[in-house]
Parts: sequence; structure tokens; C-alpha cells
Amino acid sequence: MNTAALLDPARLDRSDTEVHLEPFPFMIAHGQLPDEAREMLDRDFPRYASAGFFPYDPADCGPSIRALVEQFTAPAFARAIGRKLGIADLERYPTLVTICRSLNKRHGTIHTDSRSKIATALLYLNPQWPDTSEGCLRFLSRIDDIDAMLVPELKPLYGEFAVFKRCDNSFHGHLPYAGERRVIQVAWLTSEDEKQRKTQRGRFARALKSVLGALDRRFGAKRDRSAAHPD
Repeated sequence: MNTAALLDPARLDRSDTEVHLEPFPFMIAHGQLPDEAREMLDRDFPRYASAGFFPYDPADCGPSIRALVEQFTAPAFARAIGRKLGIADLERYPTLVTICRSLNKRHGTIHTDSRSKIATALLYLNPQWPDTSEGCLRFLSRIDDIDAMLVPELKPLYGEFAVFKRCDNSFHGHLPYAGERRVIQVAWLTSEDEKQRKTQRGRFARALKSVLGALDRRFGAKRDRSAAHPD
């Protein structure tokens, strides 16, 4: 198929899109990717050797993923999100793209995101998901309780989408999960300096995990289901 319309802002207006402004602004939208793009996006998704989120590098990805990232970070898409969540001029902020293919049980602890983020969006691409709550995104009312859900959890399936405005109470996370969990994340940041700092840190983490991945998995497996960190 033509990759020109992989991610269309108009799809955010589907009747089943949920927009919540309290206790912090967030949105959940379904069916954000065309069914006919499944095969090529699967083929072009990066095949990282380690678990976690890594800074986007076009060299890791095939052409359809590169086109998807371009549309995900386009001003028109940011404006559409900003209108939904009440964030003025979201398109003027620099974007940081990170991609995850798999996780270990260390990931997903409850947090708000750092103060350097204006908003964060997550686009999921898993072709299927096991019959489990593990690894499913939860928006929460508390930082100390993974079961304090504001809305039903979101399975990370192909075309599912979530975005939220970073606030001091924008608590979110998921139950410990080890395995494939494909997601593209876009964060709109307060400055280019923050983008460079986070990109460098992410590249360092990727290199470190390639050496210490086994330790990362072993220690991560011990985390509490409601473990949290402040940002």
C-alpha cells in the first residue's frame, strides 16, 4: 500500500476515541493504523537485540516505519493532539522518538514522565497479545497502586494509541511483562537541549544493555507489581 496515509489525524475523531481531562489530560484511540499496512510494518519494524526503549535511528528501520515516524512527528498530528488535550502550540516543541520491540519485567513501573516532557504518545504494533493483563497500559489515580485504574487498561495491539499531557499526577505504568511489546513513542520536549541529552543517554543505555542484558533481566524479574519512580 501507499505509505502516505499510515497515520491520519482524522482517525483521532473516531466515535470510540476517549478524551479525559481529569485528573490529567489523556486520550485513548483505537484503529489508528490501516489493516492493509500490517504486513509491511511488521517486516520493517526494528529488530533490537536488547529489551527496552531506544532512540529512533532510521538505519534500524525499513521504509514503512520511517514513513510512520515522519507522520507521527508531523505538525498536523501534534496540532490534532493539542486540540484534544488542551495543549496550545504542541507542534512547536521538539520531538523525541523512541522505539521498543521487547521488554523485561523491570520495565513499566508507575511514573509520571519527566518534567522535560510536554506530552507523550504511544502507538502500539503488536500483532497479537496473550490473555493477560501483564504489559497492558494503565492510567492511574495513584503512584503506589497499579490497580487504581482511571479507565480500563489498554492492550498493546496493532493500531492502539494513547497520549497524555505530562503533569505531576500523570501516573501510568503496567504490570511486569517479559516478551515482545512493540511500540513507537513520541515525546514533545521543552527544549532541543533536553532532546540531545535524552538521545545521548538512550544510546548509551542501548550499548550497555547489549553487554549487561542478562543482568537487566535477572534483577528486573524481582520488581514489585506496584513499583514506582517519580518521573
